[in-house]
Amino acid sequence: METHLITLTFQECNVRYGLAPAELHEFLQAGLLRAAPAPETVIVDEPDELPRLARLYHELSLPPEALDVILAMRQRLVRLQALLAHETARARQLENFLRGSGAVEEL
Repeated sequence: METHLITLTFQECNVRYGLAPAELHEFLQAGLLRAAPAPETVIVDEPDELPRLARLYHELSLPPEALDVILAMRQRLVRLQALLAHETARARQLENFLRGSGAVEEL
């Protein structure tokens, strides 16, 4: 899975997602975001992560520590779903092979 890094200023985060600089500093301290080399900027690893973070923060009023747990659980769930899809495809391929209707190939 390809990761796209996005660099945003605190001002852009405030305008786009309603996150004040103080909130962004809390997120940086909690490890939810990474500081970019330029002052007052952050690096976002996934394009959907910052909007999700802002939504959880605003709608549920969760502290940064709780947001960290939720985002970690979501990342684990995404990895498990990808693994399940891979294993399901592998099982389907083996079933087809046993029926004599396909070859076994590395997925």
